[in-house]
Amino acid sequence: MACAAISVGFTIPQLLRGTSRIFPTHSALVVLRHSAFCYCTVNGTTKSKIKMDHLERTANNFRQEMISQAKVCGIASESETVKRLRLAVINKDFTFKAGQWVDFFIPGISVVGGFSICSSPGLLERDGILELAVKNALHPPAHWIHTECAPGSEVALRVGGDFFFDPQPGDPPVKVVLVAGGVGINPLFSILLHVADLHESQERKGGGYKMGTVSLYYSAKNTNELLFKKNILGLMDAFPGKIMCRFHVTQQHSQICRELQPHVTEGRISEEDLKKHVSKDTLWYICGPPPMIESVSRLLANIGVPQDCVFFEKWW
Repeated sequence: MACAAISVGFTIPQLLRGTSRIFPTHSALVVLRHSAFCYCTVNGTTKSKIKMDHLERTANNFRQEMISQAKVCGIASESETVKRLRLAVINKDFTFKAGQWVDFFIPGISVVGGFSICSSPGLLERDGILELAVKNALHPPAHWIHTECAPGSEVALRVGGDFFFDPQPGDPPVKVVLVAGGVGINPLFSILLHVADLHESQERKGGGYKMGTVSLYYSAKNTNELLFKKNILGLMDAFPGKIMCRFHVTQQHSQICRELQPHVTEGRISEEDLKKHVSKDTLWYICGPPPMIESVSRLLANIGVPQDCVFFEKWW
């Protein structure tokens, strides 16, 4: 594969791209309703591209031109299999929208990683920090993060993706429902944090975008695999009635801790769970394994949710 040198201290593989297009300047909600996402649904079946690598899967997605060097400034275990990576981004002009991902370049590794950002655009704007949560795997970038990455390690990042939530001050208020499965929580947690920033800005300044409620439905095998659960509980406490969450566990074999018990349902996310949120001003975001995306999409179609109000991101 051809390599192109960039000014970040090492070389990276040349990106596959059909990325000359940029985000339009009109309402982000209009952009959302008419965007073509990474995977589209044809005849009710989500097309899978499991055998393709990240660059191939996302070749037709939006990508920024900017590639920025970043330095690892923190690593923590989010679960037994997931590392949370904290990155100090060098380029001050580097930006992203809540829900997007990064191309992840590692010196000496030819394979480019693709990881959804799990932090808010506000954290980057305030502190120059971006966070990723990466599950352990044999894929070289993920394996490097779990076995070799350390504070001070240098990488490079490039933002991409058409799956995002970025309302502007003049846009009408909307409600948002987030449906996550497993590590599919990553981009949805970024959106959730961005919503919290919007609510906080409204409370503090009385201006900016007036956000409606957000409801998160998050499914995992058990409570140990629920990422960011303490952060999510904190957001619900900070914004009562504005941010709500229901955790679903499908293979729970141990006692659920007292703190989580009021918010946990044993079993899959159901049509009844989702039906209560149907309205003309609700947007639906789904991220998780392909079977889950297909199942939830069918549920939403069954309860009359318009297809142009449903957005999904699939990485597997």
